[in-house]
Amino acid sequence: MNTGLLILAADQQLPEDVGKSGPLGLLLTVVLLVAVLLLGRSMGKHLKRLPRSFEPEQPSVVVPDDASELFEPRPGEELLDTLRRQPLAIEPPRRTDPDEGSTPAS
Repeated sequence: MNTGLLILAADQQLPEDVGKSGPLGLLLTVVLLVAVLLLGRSMGKHLKRLPRSFEPEQPSVVVPDDASELFEPRPGEELLDTLRRQPLAIEPPRRTDPDEGSTPAS
């Protein structure tokens, strides 16, 4: 009988709003729902911009039909050869007189 009175007394001591959600919980739930909807909408826009496939459209290696095409100059090849023969942009000054750099021994 004592345990029954203790349980009855415990039920009477609990505040009235225990276990019930308040307006702050409702506001938080609505804000989170709106955030999820906006993020989903943004993700949909970004996914529409992606291409269907990331595979290359054509093979990148071009195989020549015969061996003579291997030795034909490609466009711009002459310019590249000319640039390779040019002096470097940063190099030490060239000495014109070989005696200029040496110092006389005393």
